[in-house]
Amino acid sequence: MSYLLRQIKAKTLALISLAAIICVTAIACGGGASSDQAVGIPPEVVADYVHTTLAADRTAYTKHVVNRAKTLEGKEKDKGVLEIEATEGWENTDGIPLPAQMFRLGSEIATDYAADAGLSFSYNLISTWNLNDSQAPKNEFEKKAMEAVIETGEPYKDYQEVGDKTYFSALYPDIAVAEACVTCHNTHPIHLERYPDKVFEMGDVMGGVMINLPIEKT
Repeated sequence: MSYLLRQIKAKTLALISLAAIICVTAIACGGGASSDQAVGIPPEVVADYVHTTLAADRTAYTKHVVNRAKTLEGKEKDKGVLEIEATEGWENTDGIPLPAQMFRLGSEIATDYAADAGLSFSYNLISTWNLNDSQAPKNEFEKKAMEAVIETGEPYKDYQEVGDKTYFSALYPDIAVAEACVTCHNTHPIHLERYPDKVFEMGDVMGGVMINLPIEKT
């Protein structure tokens, strides 16, 4: 587990460095939340780079770690080969985090590292069918973005103002890529209580990955 956390921290440092590029050099904005002129690396490209890294790491963890565990939330897995359980309660057992929990661990580390670097770069999971209240869409921008991603299956990207800061924000569809994703959500007590008629299948959009890049106005 400590090795996995070290890997997260190493990846996070790389992401923070990339975010710093966009914050310091990337964009010149006019008024409001629209872009008039791209000066350096376009924020769309930086967001895509960050998302590609996040998606690759999460998919690898899901397919090559969680899917190989012999037990998933107390139930035996036919194809499991690792003597370990993937479970929501991993902190109180000898288990390992579920994919969404591992993602959140990285997100929390990224937020702390960004703050230490004087940046407000962040990323997180949000969903209309959230199990964790902290992952519900938090403002009108996120609600609009989530609706668009669910409808189109495509990323939603735009500028937004939060307080006195400008962000380029991109929401990418979070798609069920492994059996663990579908099984955990469909059988989770909170999901069954809140969304009894929602049954996810492989390939479904389950939510979105929100990336917020701080933009300096010039």
